[in-house]
Amino acid sequence: MASERKSRGVALVTGASRGIGAGIAARLAEEGYDVAVLDVLESQETVAAVERAGGKGLSVVGDVTKAADRTAALGKIRATFGRLDVLVNNAGVAPKVRADVLEASEESYDRVMTINLKGPYFLTQAVAKWMIEQHGAAPEKWRCIVNISSMSSYVASPSRGEYCLSKAGVSMATKLWAARLAEYGVGVYEIQPGIIKTEMTKVVTEKYDKLIAEGITPIKRWGVPEDIARAVAACVRGDLAFSTGEVINVDGGYHLRIL
Repeated sequence: MASERKSRGVALVTGASRGIGAGIAARLAEEGYDVAVLDVLESQETVAAVERAGGKGLSVVGDVTKAADRTAALGKIRATFGRLDVLVNNAGVAPKVRADVLEASEESYDRVMTINLKGPYFLTQAVAKWMIEQHGAAPEKWRCIVNISSMSSYVASPSRGEYCLSKAGVSMATKLWAARLAEYGVGVYEIQPGIIKTEMTKVVTEKYDKLIAEGITPIKRWGVPEDIARAVAACVRGDLAFSTGEVINVDGGYHLRIL
């Protein structure tokens, strides 16, 4: 039971009602963390998984793109746990309709960029200030921020340009926060997932089944949320404490240039 163990800290995972975020939340609970979930949907199933793993869970319904929701979420976490040691920026969306860059709409661009880049950027800003405050009281405590980006940060997909741009922005945000927060003992990392089996990729299952079979990735299988969760756990544990701003490819080797 959660009450029978000493918590290693508190983590906030965004977009964790399902998929990669839910996998990350459950894994962090297994690592000894209590976990708050911020999502536009109720996340009771994820909270239940956190509690089965021995952690205390908290579901916060809110929109990462809205300043008031971000403030309310952090206020609820502070009131419930009194601390925050880990932020995992996972919330993200693909375009509702894949459109050629010659035809893509401003509406789609604004939606994707706001959810995938602007919201996490300002959530990180607020969390970073809280982490700096906590560093003053307990400078020896490990704290970290993990951004979930995508191989789309460097792979050009002309049918979803706004998504690629948003993830490229997340890559630069990782560098910016890593540089700014190092003096406060906060590690900042970026996980770049490849082809991962989630609701988002369900519509292209047949396409990727074929590409994987043909060898698009050296490791010939789909990735699963647990693959991402294990990489996040390594960052959160402090296994990479003398590294910051690092990019971890979780893509079956897709990023390798192979002749």
